[in-house]
Amino acid sequence: MQNFDLKIGFIGGGNMAQAIVGGLLNNGHNPQRIMVADPSETQRARMIALNPDIQTGNTNAKVAGFAEMLVLAVKPQLMADVARELADALHGDRLIVSIAAGIRLSRIQQWFGAAMPVVRVMPNQPALVGAGMSVLIASDECQAQHRNNAEYMAGAVGRSAWIRDESLMDAVTAISGSGPAYFYLLMEMMSASARDMGLSEELSRLLTRQTALGAGLSAQQSDEAVRTLRASVTSPGGTTAAALEVLEKGDIRGLFAEALKAAQARSRELGNDS
Repeated sequence: MQNFDLKIGFIGGGNMAQAIVGGLLNNGHNPQRIMVADPSETQRARMIALNPDIQTGNTNAKVAGFAEMLVLAVKPQLMADVARELADALHGDRLIVSIAAGIRLSRIQQWFGAAMPVVRVMPNQPALVGAGMSVLIASDECQAQHRNNAEYMAGAVGRSAWIRDESLMDAVTAISGSGPAYFYLLMEMMSASARDMGLSEELSRLLTRQTALGAGLSAQQSDEAVRTLRASVTSPGGTTAAALEVLEKGDIRGLFAEALKAAQARSRELGNDS
């Protein structure tokens, strides 16, 4: 559900906040209904560059008083101090949305000192180019409108999905939150191998990035399983089969499973520490 006049306040105006604001504006959100607080003049200038009607340079408390949906877009280590500062400025059924990694719903509510409606969102880096994947979970206090508003915001920068069990957020972090780095590493290795095979830097870069883009789009737009798509590229006894055989002998599946479990475990540790 779209709500172009929803009053949205951002505490923190960094890259992810800028991406979300940009996505909202591209979707038609009223810029006068967006207010941002950030101590950095550079970050405020970047927000204004998106649209001069965005309200910036305000105190955290003023943004909290303005917003119907307050987005906490600060570093996890700053969240406790920010939340306690804002607790007295919030009232009613205003929605709090946290995009800080690892901080549980219960901890956010504890800091605010009340059973506030809270939605926790795990976005990922491709949100910066409007191709993000965000996973959301709502506290029990959230009503349908709260959920609709949070989904409206997340949808401005890509796709979104809900979960009901917060413990699954650690797996979400391992897959989609950290996931772009895995693909970047693969692209980095492919580009390096291309150069070693004699291709130029420019051509190595083009081949790797366009192939990654095409594979991703093919998987997204096809009704076929990824396994089937892989098989369609792999002729028996061919070049692809030769490469995949080496990867399978190196236990790439086991290694990757181990890596993702390590990311999940670290996410759980960070949540317990927050």
